Parts: sequence; structure tokens; C-alpha cells
Amino acid sequence: MDRIKVMVVDDSVVVRKIVTDVLSDDPGIEVVGTAVNGRVAVGKLEQLKPDLVTMDIEMPEMNGIEAVRAIRAGRNRVPIIMFSTLTERGASATLDALSAGANDYVTKPANVGSVAQSMESVREQLIPKIKALLGRSTSPVGGRFPAPAALPPRPPAPRRGPRKRPAVLVIGSSTGGPEALARVLPALPAALPVPVLLVQHMPPVFTRQFAQRLDRLCALRVVEAVDGTPLQPGTVHLAPGDRHLVVRTTGRGPQTALTQEPPENFCRPAVDPMFRSAVAAYDGAVLGVVLTGMGSDGRAGAGAIRDAGGTVLAQDQATSVVWGMPGAVSQAGYADEVLPLDRIAETITRSLSCAGTVTAVPATAGGLR
Repeated sequence: MDRIKVMVVDDSVVVRKIVTDVLSDDPGIEVVGTAVNGRVAVGKLEQLKPDLVTMDIEMPEMNGIEAVRAIRAGRNRVPIIMFSTLTERGASATLDALSAGANDYVTKPANVGSVAQSMESVREQLIPKIKALLGRSTSPVGGRFPAPAALPPRPPAPRRGPRKRPAVLVIGSSTGGPEALARVLPALPAALPVPVLLVQHMPPVFTRQFAQRLDRLCALRVVEAVDGTPLQPGTVHLAPGDRHLVVRTTGRGPQTALTQEPPENFCRPAVDPMFRSAVAAYDGAVLGVVLTGMGSDGRAGAGAIRDAGGTVLAQDQATSVVWGMPGAVSQAGYADEVLPLDRIAETITRSLSCAGTVTAVPATAGGLR
């Protein structure tokens, strides 16, 4: 099998060497070139024809955001992974890069600790994302990595009882999620009749800024979730980085709860605990949506939603950046509908106003689940 060709773009000699050495150690990856800034990178694209680009953000002459815009302006769809710092400025710049067309991001090696630690950090974060991104339908023109044949969605598993009218909307996403959410949530009406809980796999700082950006785009109110907030229609609660977001049932009705229980599916926040808790708090009257992302987070929770009488929607393979999470839900038979991204908002709206379903009353007692 041909190796994945990668171009490494960073103005730091040290970082370029760390990333190049880590990638070159993998037998499935070949570093075909490097660049010291965005301008050089854009100039080398046609010559090197990489299958993927890793891109620093802060660089002289042309920074990473400008380079992403230039690459996308030329209609080049080569996957781009940004290197980001876990700071307010780094979070803002990374979200700008994702809005400009970057596919994903990883944490940049810090100028502290050993080189071995930095290399291991890059290896654990970067290589799985490179390989996941190169399995999708928008792999670079040239045909070296043809997209896998679209897998037909498995028919939904039989229901154990009647479908319940949703009393809450829960959404999970990961790789490609920021752009997907920026298209789905603004298309939902301000008068949405249910509260919304959302998990996007992101670190702290990023989630706060992401919530603020979504809030500016949406008719709905979007906030980074805090502990103990009553769940009311028309508000989207985004799980903060490094905290699971779940639903707590109280005598006054469902509320948000944040926990530091162990990661699930290698993630915190994770989709599965949010889905499970919503099922318990709303007696199964849940609409679950699983969007683009690596891994299988959300699969077990989607199964719990359907078993309890709720409804599950999954993004289709063709429009997903990575069809890991929605693919896992679909192939398990847990998706009532598998939809392209541009049909998800209208289907959510229709599902929340549908007639002829059983309405469940939220639970008023119990604990976290």
C-alpha cells in the first residue's frame, strides 16, 4: 500500500524536526517536504502533492490561517491539521482556522519537558487523525487514496415499544464537528420547544470560545454549560472541556451537572454519558443526533435512546469529515435516519413537532447515571 505523503509546515526548526521524525517512524507515512511559513507551503503544494498538511498557526510572512484560506481559495481540498496552543489566543486562532477550512487540530509540542515527551504527544495525537482523515471521500485529487465505498446504513433495529415525542435534544460530535455544528444549529428556530445538550470533543478554553461563536451565529442561546442550570427550551448547553455534561433530575426538574468521572471512549467530555443521563431524566423521550467524528463515542448511548423509545439521527458518510461516530451508530442499527448534513436541521425541527407519538414527562427524582 502506498504511504501517506505529508508536508510539515512550521517556522520552528525544533518542531519541524519533532513532527518529521515522529511521522517518519510510522511505516505508513512519508514526509515529502517541509515549509517555514504559509507562503512557502502554498508554493510547494503543486510540486509536492501531499496527501495531508500539518500547519502551524503563528508564522511570519503568511500565518497558518491565511495559508488555509489561500489553499481553499485554490479549490484544493487536501486535509489540513493545525497545531494549536491551549491558550485563549491559540483557541481563537484554531477556531478561525477551522472556519477557514482546516479539518482538525492537535496540541503543539510545548517548549518544556523532554524531546521524548513531545514526540510521544505528537505521535498519540497526530497519527490517528492523519489516518482517519485520509479514509474519507474528499481525499486529495490524484486517486492515491480513493475513498472507501459508501457503506449502506444498516436498517434500524426493531423498537421495543412506541416512539416517544422528544422532550430534549442531545448532540454529539468530534472531528469536523465545529463546522457541522456551525451549519446545523443556526438553522434551528429560536422557538425550539426543547432544551439542547451538546458534546463536542474539545479541550478547556476552546469550548468557552466555541460556545460564544455559536451563540453569535444562532437564534438559539448557546452557552458553555455550568453545573446546576435548569434545562429550559431554546438554550444549548455545550459541555466544557475536561468535564462530562450529564442531566441531573431534581424536584424542580432536570438540570445540568458537570462531573469528572473517568473518560469514556478516551474522551472527557464524552457523548455516551450525556446520552444515558438524558434517557434516565426524560424517560426515554430523547432525540439524539450523532455528527461527524473519530471513534465510536455515542454508539452505546444511541442504543440506550432507541431502547427507551427515543429517536436517533446520524450524519451520512458522504458529508462527514470522518464517519467514525455516526458510522458506528448506523452500523449498529441504532439510527432511525442517516442523513446528509444539510438535511439534519430540518429533520430535527420536524421530529420535535411531530404528531402521533407518545409524550413522556421528565423524571423528578433520581441521580446521575
